[in-house]
Amino acid sequence: MGLTTESEMKQIVRQIAAIDKRFSPVLENSELCTIGRKRSTRTHYEVLVTSILSQQLAIKAADTIRSRVIDLAGGKITPEAIAPLTESKMRTAGVSGAKFRAISELTHATLSGSIEFKKFGKLSNAEISQELTALWGVGRWTVEMFLIFHMGRLDVWPVGDLAVRRGWERLHKLKEEIEPAKLDLMGKKFEGFQSVVAWYCWRATELPK
Repeated sequence: MGLTTESEMKQIVRQIAAIDKRFSPVLENSELCTIGRKRSTRTHYEVLVTSILSQQLAIKAADTIRSRVIDLAGGKITPEAIAPLTESKMRTAGVSGAKFRAISELTHATLSGSIEFKKFGKLSNAEISQELTALWGVGRWTVEMFLIFHMGRLDVWPVGDLAVRRGWERLHKLKEEIEPAKLDLMGKKFEGFQSVVAWYCWRATELPK
């Protein structure tokens, strides 16, 4: 799957503006969406481990734990380097028992070949989600962030993400919180580039009220 060019992204932005004029303020006051425009230098495995480590943590705390795990792994997060690390060793880095289990399952699946990351480029979002969510501790949100920010998929609609909903509410001046199921329906009109819409919803949370 090729990268999205600047010209293609600008065309998507024009489509968003034409479909829903409420997006005009954030489209005009934000940089051009970066999803899918640059190839990731990190492996699928490393991104997923980092995502698991970061779950339910503030950015600073997550970065600290990630750095400690990298040190334990000898400088790089690979399945071969993570596999020998015991739970007690990982706990010294601040990794909880639940996260250790999730990382262990991911590591085993990677080394055994039950998950073949090399074929992910040819799989649909649903197929990738089915493979990853079969692992303990890997949920829908983790997979959606992986698809959007690592794989550069433009057609993901993460309605379970609180910030996406808050951004949508702000742009549409809603007085009540929108339910994920309702937002899911509202996003149908943006099919094909829903990730970009979500990206601008995130940016909308930073706009002055």
